[in-house]
Amino acid sequence: MSVTPQECRVTVLVKALPQRSAKHGETVCCAGVTSQGEFKRLYPVRFRHLKEGSAFKRWDWVNFKHVRPPHDSRRESCRVFEDSIVVGRQLPKAERARFLNPLVLPSVKAAAERGDSLALIRPIDPQFSYKRKTATQLAEERESYKLAAAQGSLFDDELAALEPTPFEFKFKFRDAEAPHEYTNGDWEAHAMFFNARKRGKSEQEVLDWMDHTFNVEYRERGMLFAVGNQAKRPHIWQLLGVLRVDETVQESLAF
Repeated sequence: MSVTPQECRVTVLVKALPQRSAKHGETVCCAGVTSQGEFKRLYPVRFRHLKEGSAFKRWDWVNFKHVRPPHDSRRESCRVFEDSIVVGRQLPKAERARFLNPLVLPSVKAAAERGDSLALIRPIDPQFSYKRKTATQLAEERESYKLAAAQGSLFDDELAALEPTPFEFKFKFRDAEAPHEYTNGDWEAHAMFFNARKRGKSEQEVLDWMDHTFNVEYRERGMLFAVGNQAKRPHIWQLLGVLRVDETVQESLAF
């Protein structure tokens, strides 16, 4: 493993739901693409501990330093130095289709056969759905978030425990090889729910809005799924990010 930090720059595509790490506490698996079209997985990112100015959003260009992780052989994985993160400009909406569409693969199987652990696919007939979690599920998630928030070091600010979303969000879809049903692990989808509730919308109003966003607007305008596999179980793939990206590049007309 190289011990010399390498520099990298990506536009961020994925911020997955926070998870508890036995070693690092509350962490977020993030991923992005370099200007050369190479996927990078950023971990561990203790997102809510990042210093002011280092917290990034989807589509931000981010510079960081990293080394190879000692226990993750996936070639896209980077062990990030949090203090090295520098946030730049966002990738403009008009450039996203041109940048990402050449990277799209036909299926999850195609990504696995290439030895990839991160990929973009354009889902066929995607169908968003939601299901209320059980009391047991919510209790277990609350406990996990509580333990993760309390696990910081002496130098970290104390975190308030996150509240789990009361609903599980899923997508059924097909790719060029097979049908799939994945739980949506995209943090932004869950933030959609909570932010709309804070604006005073009822649960059902929020769910109806999310249903229209994913099942009507995104389907009509174009969407990509960012998928990735697990380090310890590489045959298991997950939905990490849902991206609104046009299917074709809109060329400007010359007059």
